Amino acid sequence: MRDGKRIRYALFRTDIRPIRGTVVTLTGRNECIEKYFETVRDLQARGFEVVTLDWRGQGNSDRIHRDRGRGHVRTFHHYVDDLDQLFADVVLPDCRAPFYMLAHSAGALIALLAAPRMANRIRRMVLSAPLITLTGYTTTMPAVGRVSSLLYWLGLGGMYLGSGPRPREAAPFETNKVTNDLDRYRRNQAIYAAHPELALGGPTASWVRAMTRASAEIQEQSFVSRMHIPTLFVAAGNDTIVSTRAIELYARRLRSGSLLTVDGAKHELLQERDTFRDQFMAAFDAFVPGTE
Repeated sequence: MRDGKRIRYALFRTDIRPIRGTVVTLTGRNECIEKYFETVRDLQARGFEVVTLDWRGQGNSDRIHRDRGRGHVRTFHHYVDDLDQLFADVVLPDCRAPFYMLAHSAGALIALLAAPRMANRIRRMVLSAPLITLTGYTTTMPAVGRVSSLLYWLGLGGMYLGSGPRPREAAPFETNKVTNDLDRYRRNQAIYAAHPELALGGPTASWVRAMTRASAEIQEQSFVSRMHIPTLFVAAGNDTIVSTRAIELYARRLRSGSLLTVDGAKHELLQERDTFRDQFMAAFDAFVPGTE
């Protein structure tokens, strides 16, 4: 990147002809490229090339904090800059147009933040459980933002906030908040067991501050009025991580927004049972031109 950070990315070709374009796939917080291999295969089978990356500070990209386990960033605009350079250096010169975007959770928040800059590059976006507002907490997002900002300005931006280091043992499937699918849950946990260098612990106060500021920015009316990329929001009906209600309200504010809520699904829609995941992919097929 322009600031010297090394970002790990992957470009997947397809054997299907004709090639129908390229899907830029953006992962969520504490995710890595490997977690999306199944989704990549689904997109390849539809005739798409796929480009994805590990965000700075996670996966196998350069970490920002000296403690590799801390999810750390100073501003989400650093993510946006990295995405912009990925387009300039990889997508535009090496990939088949037209370009689409598929993004999950915090990756979807980054996609929204980048949307005004991407207006002449991306034809359509599909956002899976986008992080508009967190849910399941006893305080509000503005309050979380104030606390994290105070810690940041006190020089404590690198401390864990909300959760600590990654546990040595994976959480039992019965207590997980992200999927109803046991096999996919075990598969994803096995990735980090085999390659712990890809894993990440909780976010720092700086990351939380950056997230709340990005969330507030995309909800400003002046920002919403600049959103012109047709966007499909797919919410999970049983999401206990991000607010489904906030997603629904935000989608309705956009003149170019469409909305689907998958009843019963947990947060990670692309890692869910087939009965939920198939609904997501059917919506993708109906929304993204060129698929059947």
